[in-house]
Amino acid sequence: MKSISEAYKDHPINLHNIIPIDFKKVHELPESHTWPSLDQDSISDTSHDQVIPIIDLEDPNVMKLVGHACQTWGAFQITNHGIPISFLDEVESQSRKLFTLPSQQKLKALRTPDSVGGYGRPRMQPFFPKFLWQEGFTMVDKSATIDQTSKIWPHGDHTPFCRAMEEYQKKLKDLANRLLGVMLDSLKITNDDLSLTLLGSSSSLEDLKSEAPHTALQLNSYPACPNPNRAMGLASHTDTSLFTVLYQSRSRGLQIRANGIGWVTVPPVPGALVVNIGDLLHILTNGRFPSAVHRAIVNQSHHRLSIGYFYGPPCNSKIAPVRKLVDSNHPIRYRDLTWREYIGIKAKHFDKSLSFAAVNPQIDTNDQS
Repeated sequence: MKSISEAYKDHPINLHNIIPIDFKKVHELPESHTWPSLDQDSISDTSHDQVIPIIDLEDPNVMKLVGHACQTWGAFQITNHGIPISFLDEVESQSRKLFTLPSQQKLKALRTPDSVGGYGRPRMQPFFPKFLWQEGFTMVDKSATIDQTSKIWPHGDHTPFCRAMEEYQKKLKDLANRLLGVMLDSLKITNDDLSLTLLGSSSSLEDLKSEAPHTALQLNSYPACPNPNRAMGLASHTDTSLFTVLYQSRSRGLQIRANGIGWVTVPPVPGALVVNIGDLLHILTNGRFPSAVHRAIVNQSHHRLSIGYFYGPPCNSKIAPVRKLVDSNHPIRYRDLTWREYIGIKAKHFDKSLSFAAVNPQIDTNDQS
């Protein structure tokens, strides 16, 4: 199977947008990371913690609850997902071990300008005039991850990290398969409906659940910031994938932008995972499931971590609106394209990507500008 990482070879970014600063040596917010103004308008953390739905996956009404959350918020939290808190703690612990290493050691796994895997700043960095207060490590290929981490931790010290990440990805794949089924069932999308959408008559939901899905694991580190009111962890964006399953550490930082409300903080719930809709599922559902506009803010006292699992279709399978969801009241909004093609659109247009993927940009109402 071709890796989606190959799509990034056509869209290299400048090396200065890849190399993070040495956060341990920074005691004042540098001008390069000082944003002129930040929209800090967000809902009170204390009075609206339950605004983003928290859904028990064992609830008998889970399909209805997930469907409603997808259509109204594009995001929700899940509990009773089958991944033990103790294992989530282990994954977080291994992630912290990586990010607390000296900068020169982490830079041994620096990703190249035309790749997506490895250590560095987020690939969205070139779209902003100021640097983000973040460093990350991306895993898209098992052998590449082993090679990169063996450079960071020689003498086999990388083994516990790789073992934890590999097991986590296996568990997340099973969970993502389950979630996809629930999401599609909520719209009454069948295998036959899906086979008419994905490239090739043999494509089906079961194919998507087998070895076909392309996934990536993204570790995000947000060090404590000397002036969090003028810095940004991750700026406003949507994810490219079908959806993302996110684990966030116990420090607040993730925010979802809700229409008519503003930025809503998604509070960490012990053992819960956050699910947010990506652009490809937005396209597949003809806009019924809006891709979640989200960002990460930083704080002055805590080193915050988040771990995102990006779940998508085979990289060369075409994605198009499911025909069942197209009618006179819901005209077709998007043209057929592959994930690889959409990555190219995102690399050029970023927050205008859905408009550029639209059949008629005028009917795309989810422009994130």
